[in-house]
Amino acid sequence: MIEESPYKIYVDVNVEFTKDGSLIPKAIHWNDDKTYEIEKITDVRRAASLIAGATGIRYTIYVEGYESHLYYGDNHRWFVEGKQKREEMIESA
Repeated sequence: MIEESPYKIYVDVNVEFTKDGSLIPKAIHWNDDKTYEIEKITDVRRAASLIAGATGIRYTIYVEGYESHLYYGDNHRWFVEGKQKREEMIESA
């Protein structure tokens, strides 16, 4: 059974596979049928998403000039963090 989180938004991703086995995300396809090109990747590391409650490979990316995180989860699915919980965490601090 796959554990779901309301703060984990699964997305389709265009990915380049390199000959050394690396995955390089190129674009994110959002739920509204909009495609967002990834302008640059500044960091790639194994990390946990405390907001969404999952682990995987975290890509620090820039889309339309904004920094965000894109995860390739241990379940082999791509996701981004939902914003609602982040706002709840800030308000409760």
